[in-house]
Amino acid sequence: MKQQQFVTGQRWVSDTEAELGLGIVLEVENRRLTLGFPASGERRTYALDNAPVSRVRYQPDEHIRHQNGTRITVTEVLEQGQLLAYRGVTKEGTEELIPEFELDSFVQFSTPRERLFSGQIDKYTHFALRHQTQEAIHRHQHSVAYGLAGPRVQLLPHQLYIAKEVANRHSPRVLLADEVGLGKTIEAGLILHQRLISGQAHRVLVVVPDSLQHQWLVEMLRRFNLNFTLLDEERCQAMNDLDDIDPSLLPEDEEIIIDESDDNPFETAQLIICALDFLTDNPKRYQQALEAEWDMLLVDEAHHLEWSEEAPSPGYSCIEGLAGVAKSLLLLTATPEQLGVESHFARLRLLDPHRYRDLAQFIAEEENYQSLNDVVQDLLKVRDASESPSKSHWQALGDYLPQDTLSQLQKQAEQSPAAAIDQIIELLLDRHGTGRVLFRNTRSSVSGFPERKLHTYPLNLDDEDLLALVSEPLEQQLRPEDFWQQQTDADWWMQDARVEWLSEWLRSRRAQKILVICASADTAQSLELYLRLRKGLPVTAFHEGMNLIARDRAAAYFADHEDGAQVLICSEIGSEGRNFQFAQDLVLFDLPLNPDLLEQRIGRLDRIGQTGEVNLHVPFYALTAQERLLDWYHEGLNAFEQTCAIGYSVFNRYADRLQTALVDAEEETFAQLLDETRVCAKELTAQLQAGRDRLLELNSCKPERAAQLVDALEALDNDPKLNDYLDQVADSFNIEQEQHGEFSSVLHPGEHMRVPHFPGLAPEGMTVTTSRSEALGREDIQFLTWEHPLIRGAQELVAHSEFGNTGVCTLKLPPLNPGTLLLEVLFVLHCPAPAALQVPRFLPESVLHLLLDPNGKDLSPVLSAGKLNALLQKVPRPSAQELVRHARPQLSAMLDQAESLVQPRREELVEAARERMRQELNAELDRLRALAKVNPNVRQSEIDSLQNRLETTETVLDKAQLRLDAVRVIMTV
Repeated sequence: MKQQQFVTGQRWVSDTEAELGLGIVLEVENRRLTLGFPASGERRTYALDNAPVSRVRYQPDEHIRHQNGTRITVTEVLEQGQLLAYRGVTKEGTEELIPEFELDSFVQFSTPRERLFSGQIDKYTHFALRHQTQEAIHRHQHSVAYGLAGPRVQLLPHQLYIAKEVANRHSPRVLLADEVGLGKTIEAGLILHQRLISGQAHRVLVVVPDSLQHQWLVEMLRRFNLNFTLLDEERCQAMNDLDDIDPSLLPEDEEIIIDESDDNPFETAQLIICALDFLTDNPKRYQQALEAEWDMLLVDEAHHLEWSEEAPSPGYSCIEGLAGVAKSLLLLTATPEQLGVESHFARLRLLDPHRYRDLAQFIAEEENYQSLNDVVQDLLKVRDASESPSKSHWQALGDYLPQDTLSQLQKQAEQSPAAAIDQIIELLLDRHGTGRVLFRNTRSSVSGFPERKLHTYPLNLDDEDLLALVSEPLEQQLRPEDFWQQQTDADWWMQDARVEWLSEWLRSRRAQKILVICASADTAQSLELYLRLRKGLPVTAFHEGMNLIARDRAAAYFADHEDGAQVLICSEIGSEGRNFQFAQDLVLFDLPLNPDLLEQRIGRLDRIGQTGEVNLHVPFYALTAQERLLDWYHEGLNAFEQTCAIGYSVFNRYADRLQTALVDAEEETFAQLLDETRVCAKELTAQLQAGRDRLLELNSCKPERAAQLVDALEALDNDPKLNDYLDQVADSFNIEQEQHGEFSSVLHPGEHMRVPHFPGLAPEGMTVTTSRSEALGREDIQFLTWEHPLIRGAQELVAHSEFGNTGVCTLKLPPLNPGTLLLEVLFVLHCPAPAALQVPRFLPESVLHLLLDPNGKDLSPVLSAGKLNALLQKVPRPSAQELVRHARPQLSAMLDQAESLVQPRREELVEAARERMRQELNAELDRLRALAKVNPNVRQSEIDSLQNRLETTETVLDKAQLRLDAVRVIMTV
């Protein structure tokens, strides 16, 4: 095929920069081609023999525009001296002649038809990737696990159930109150992730205690790929400093543009984390937070918000104000009963002040819930014994369920008692109690926790050192590093017997992974240096003085079972937010005075998913405050070998006496305190057990629905399509990919990537895995799923651009005669709608694939896309452009035929979507209306929103249209 000649005045379009508009040949000399692009004011120079440009040649019946704005419909194309001119008629019927060099340059070729006929032809493999992308997007949006697949979390049924239940509600306002270790933070993160992915939320404010800010920042990033901004006064001041710069001091070519939104720091980011103290101590910042719009407010440690009808605390008042302006609210709290009914009421009051406005009325309701709880407990015993409900059971149920419903259930119980009881409990859970606003799972209802065993190691001091140590204040007795540093000029770790014990003890356990936690970063650093340099042990440190990358490396080094560190030494704060359940041994180098901190330390290993017994090792100096604190925890609270939910309550009751008894009291006095603590702990534990709301626990995890979510997510994890998709994306966008391990690979930006910055891909590259188990064990590796920013970014690059929407290739298939022209087309059911409506959930099919022969017959049922792609061959671009130019009339007719073939499908698809939507939303609407009559926790706004969603979705579906998404020309050979 002869090479195209370039002549000054011809119109061409750039294949790589179509957004520049229509180009004009300015100069052809010295094997260089120069094009000007008037629409964008740009100029490009290319090598003459391989310029990435396509000739623009309009055809009769097409519409074009003169640079003065005159529009004509082309009737004839004239050519002279390799320049074109177009004769046509205007809308008014007058005839005009437009030379090509006078064409309007503000032209974009974006539709598949326009790009194909203008010579902008992509690689034929890119068409396949586009098809795969569109199908993957639709398939995942239609999944029951949509929004829950991306986070790096274990597939725990109770967490997934709560996330699904809450995230799908209109503006959810709930209290997450699982017991310690069950993952309230994970549940909140799953809810946030799902609502952000689905478009139901955009702006989120997370308010936490000051000490938990970085933990939340890391947790949201590492587990959920959510990039939050940490807002504090220093950052706010830094923003304001921009306003104070004198423009006259800047270079002449530099200026600062101040956005009005910068006046409010809470409007500078979509996702923000801040400390509660930051808001309560600064009225200006609090007012700014109130003025910003929030789709969701999340508050951790909500049980610390003190409230009374007469005098709510500043923290409570602050959150109450923010809760009033936020559309959704998540409160994370310890078990509510720990702090009493009044405190529990205060949390619920934040969720819905209209529903929970009177404490006395709430207490009366709670008493009623207890009697209902007793009924449910009896029914569960009957079911477990394979018996049928008795007459007394049916009489008791008459207070809670309508008679017609009970009659149906009695008939069902005659055939299947267990199924009838399950149905009764399901109805009770729906209709009564605080189950719609409060979710709580307990360790007694969730399996998978390990046993805990305490090992103690008393260390004896000589009389002189012992006398000196017990004379020190409590803090130095519990953490005697400063004491030993003062004794001699030598470093403290040369004197402290705990260090020598630790060294020898670690040597005897070379094959084990061991976590050591101490109070401060300085202590952790000193221990790490001593053990590594002096004793030659494979040790690494992890503390708040390290940046996130250094912490990641330390955690990864510890997690490596082949060449990694044997020991990780953490500080108190440095260990927050990290779980090391692959280790079974925890050394408590010192003991914190707060029981919650002790539980937090143990919780690094005592997690769901821990496969072995957790061994707790405590070295201590005998006859000092260390020994007494150890005894108080172990013999008084049993805090080492059992989860201590009542620890902080007991500590608050005895804090003053305890701190005095640890250093000054006689043995008898301390023994008396120990006895009182033991009795108090047993009483509070018994009250906690007696107060367990079995009804609430059942409502917090319905096993069948939770199992469906786990199955769906496991199917996604095991789907090989993701790895295949990643390979195709890497190849198409020139991303370098190399194997890293059995289940992981390393991605790097290539030298000639199709885009300057690939979304979700770090400039320095990153290690990725599609294995959930690998990702859970290696937090330094990115967990790739269909919801990871890199995969979602790739899908947006492909599906929301012209990438791969044209192609030309050849096919050798004996049943088809050589020279046969086939047309492969993709149509997408396009339904523009707010993301919050989640319209794709209702579309059974939104990507239509056709393969037409010259007679208009669709061959796709017998030649699927997968089989077809394996048989196709490349065609050089010049040859492909020439083929399209010669076959344009036939291809245009085939495209028209394809559009006429799919139009009837549009009505079928829309009607199927409408029917699915009506069934799902009407069923939920009927359920909520029925519940609202007996359960005040169902808000009218929730019902109104669902009704509005149904009506809006009806309107939106009526406007859905099938859009030509891509076209590929295939010539048989």
